[in-house]
Amino acid sequence: MIIIPAIDIRGGRCVRLVQGDYARETVFGEDPLAMARHWVALGAQMLHVVDLDGAKDRRPVNDAVMRRIIAECGAPVQVAGGMHDLATVDAWVAAGAARVVIGTLAVEAPDIVAAAAAQHGERIALAVDARDGRVATRGWLETSDVSVDAFIRTMAARGVGHFIYTDISRDGTMAHPDFAHVQPIVDAVREATATPAGQPAPLIYSGGITSTDDIVEVARYELEGVISGRALYDGSIDLRDAQRALTGGAGAAS
Repeated sequence: MIIIPAIDIRGGRCVRLVQGDYARETVFGEDPLAMARHWVALGAQMLHVVDLDGAKDRRPVNDAVMRRIIAECGAPVQVAGGMHDLATVDAWVAAGAARVVIGTLAVEAPDIVAAAAAQHGERIALAVDARDGRVATRGWLETSDVSVDAFIRTMAARGVGHFIYTDISRDGTMAHPDFAHVQPIVDAVREATATPAGQPAPLIYSGGITSTDDIVEVARYELEGVISGRALYDGSIDLRDAQRALTGGAGAAS
């Protein structure tokens, strides 16, 4: 399992929100590209870069700096926010994004996402942003009537092979993950994608990752990766120490 630092961009700056609330913002850096280079220098194997303005406005807003991150940071980048049509998804793939994360569009126009998955395969991922068991959309500002399980099953059947689950209630809160809900999500993804036993589920978990112990515990569920944001920025998690813990080095949990 890999640890993926999150770089959320709003107004051209690197920020973190609490539970996706745009009114509860903390600025952690004025230069997202410098932040991307910082995490890569510490050993990040992938970055999760989100256009928060784009997610809210349903169009690319911070795409210029995001394109520079893709081109210059030195690690694969998955991008999210503002994926409002197939042309936008195609443009991000052409720009070199390792993975394009689609959320709202999959709820409102699943046929478009199926077309993207058919064209781009493993470079398409589904954002499963969960609030009270339902899928949130439009930058987490709205909650749909679509259940998380149904969303995963439906989109896997349409060809999506990678999933990014976020527990909105815990995102940015430093409250630790709700581990009781991790296994059912992993099981749903495994079943929907027919992932063979012994292989990591094609799932990245996000929300409430507060400590290295949290990361080690999530790794027990055998998934692809975990996204961390605020805890990395405020020093609650040291990226290098957390990576050593996952590989059984110094600081590893027993």
